[in-house]
Amino acid sequence: MHYSLLDLAPVPEGSTAADALKNTGDLAQHAERWGYHRYWLAEHHNMPGIASAATAVLIGHVAGLTRTMRVGAGGIMLPNHAPLAVAEAFGTLATLYPDRIDLGLGRAPGGDHAVMQALGVNHQRAENFPNEVAELRSLLGPHVPGRAVGAHPGEGTEVPLWVLGSSLYGAQVAAALGLPYAFASHFAPAALEQAFDVYRRYFQPSETLAKPHAMLAVNLFAADTETEAVKLRTSMQQAFYRLRTGTPGKLPAPVDDLGSVVPAGAIPQVNEALKITAVGNPQQVEQQLRDLIDQHQPDEVILTGHVYDHAARLRSFEIGAAAMRNITQAVAA
Repeated sequence: MHYSLLDLAPVPEGSTAADALKNTGDLAQHAERWGYHRYWLAEHHNMPGIASAATAVLIGHVAGLTRTMRVGAGGIMLPNHAPLAVAEAFGTLATLYPDRIDLGLGRAPGGDHAVMQALGVNHQRAENFPNEVAELRSLLGPHVPGRAVGAHPGEGTEVPLWVLGSSLYGAQVAAALGLPYAFASHFAPAALEQAFDVYRRYFQPSETLAKPHAMLAVNLFAADTETEAVKLRTSMQQAFYRLRTGTPGKLPAPVDDLGSVVPAGAIPQVNEALKITAVGNPQQVEQQLRDLIDQHQPDEVILTGHVYDHAARLRSFEIGAAAMRNITQAVAA
């Protein structure tokens, strides 16, 4: 089983976007050495705590700093972009970095109504998502004689497409089109089991994928001690609470007592949304990952997690990689 990494290039309080982008490059180089199969970056807009808004640009930067690891979007919010523009951007990336680029696609706007207005996006575009995914696959596929408009670069690159989702809709689209499916279980776990079931039950084999391939997203907060890991997690818990209450900002510093900065009544709701999480020391994290894999039977796992301190973030993903290596070796045996 491959294990991968999702990075939103978090910007901690007291730092800048330049710091975040430097940290992303450093994490990616470490991740490649630790055996991560994919390194994905996600499109979000108007969020001071996330530096991955220009996702394709950052993918090119990370691909240039690494050598073998796949790099891609987890994902590009397709309603924000014309399929041709996406095909040209990712066709260019695939031409520069052959057989290393992935393109995950979502139908959310990656921001609120004000962001959609600023991007010139009509919310009805989301309703055409399946057709636009199919159009994009065609633009990245073989040459079509007589086609009025083609993607150059892009045509013939066959960039692998993924459908992303946090509901049953994405599962249905991925199944109908015969594409791999990544579920956003790291922040929206409610429909996880049903979505995987729908995707696998209704999957239609395609030229690019013969059988279903489902990816499970897991938050990771690993450290050498459980106490340290639990504290690391409080940064993301705070950030998620602020986002849900309409006050997003930079990634907060961790605290010893989450109840001192988040109302006690809100903590269970935050933890429920972030329940697909492995937190603790190396042994605890490995067991929790084993349990999640046993329960949901994913074909691939992608680890993520907003950690305030860069050195602690590196250590967390290093521990996660070691745990996943142990798990995959045990399965292979």
